[in-house]
Amino acid sequence: MKLYEYQAKRIFKAYGIRVPEGDVATSPKEAREIAEKLNKPVAIKVQVLVGGRGKAGGIRFADSPDEAEKIASTLLGMSFKGFKVNRVLVEEKLKIREEYYLGLTIDRSAKRLVAIASSKGGIDIEEIARSHPHLIVKKHIDPLIGFQPFMARQMLKKIGFKGPLLNRMSQMLYSLYKIAIDYDAELVEINPLVLTEDGLLIAADARLNIDSDALFRHPEVRDLKDISQYSKYELEAVESGLSYVELDGDIGIIGNGAGLVMATLDLVKLYGGNPANFLDVGGGASSEAIATALRILLDHPRVKVILINILGGITRCDEVAKGILKALKAISLKKPLVIRLTGTNEAEGRKILESAGLIALTSMEEAVKKAVELARGA
Repeated sequence: MKLYEYQAKRIFKAYGIRVPEGDVATSPKEAREIAEKLNKPVAIKVQVLVGGRGKAGGIRFADSPDEAEKIASTLLGMSFKGFKVNRVLVEEKLKIREEYYLGLTIDRSAKRLVAIASSKGGIDIEEIARSHPHLIVKKHIDPLIGFQPFMARQMLKKIGFKGPLLNRMSQMLYSLYKIAIDYDAELVEINPLVLTEDGLLIAADARLNIDSDALFRHPEVRDLKDISQYSKYELEAVESGLSYVELDGDIGIIGNGAGLVMATLDLVKLYGGNPANFLDVGGGASSEAIATALRILLDHPRVKVILINILGGITRCDEVAKGILKALKAISLKKPLVIRLTGTNEAEGRKILESAGLIALTSMEEAVKKAVELARGA
């Protein structure tokens, strides 16, 4: 679960990390009132759950409350990278001397948290990592030992920090570690961390992504989820208890089990196709779940071909077949449909499909190749 910048900053502030003065606005009038209260030039930042706002025009600056109101009226309600802007963050415009980067994320290969720091931050941090790796330092964190301020100091010394600035930054990195542990974070970062002309260290931006499987431990965060940022397909899937992730390809994929769906996505890419989504109906999926999943992809305008990959264990193939026919009764089949069906009650499932003129393959590779071929010529 991703938090908005303003939500992350409230948590950061509670852990002693300095953030810009400001507040969130849902109307131009509120934006004006916040700017009047601050009584200084402000930054107005769209609050959406995607990155790259600066380069895409999602961060604007105003020198007066009138200008802040005008900019907010332009930004609020607009579509930004496919997301509707329902709120903006109005905060003081910082006088920047230097920009740095601090963060922690999960290194899945190492199976542990990794702390990352850079003496250069900002919108091009990824390019810095590629072209100037000597400006970045990383430290994998042993879960049995944890992470301490002295470890942060050792890291930051390697990239040139010293004196009072070294101590302040190491304490800030340690605070990020505490947030990561306390909130079961997959990513916690400040980019940029700004050193102002007045010598203050301020988190100009903040990101906090929390492991969705740990939300039962954080009811106060779970209640912050904003479904207005979901596409209609994501919303329908969530309401139906399906695991769905929007991708940018044209081959719609349905499978039972996260591992099988991921393997299907990989195989589609291997054979030159582009997955449009990740959709896991789960183990033991009912015919209703299959029907809902198929309806979502039949309605999706970007999907050219639908690939259903079912390995029947606790999921019964005859239930899957019934779900497919249920969906096709409600929505006519106007897209090619490739089905791979094998496992529990496989013979019964095939008979049900064959009665409707549908054929199920047994080979996963054969099904994927067929779907990719159809997408190319759809």
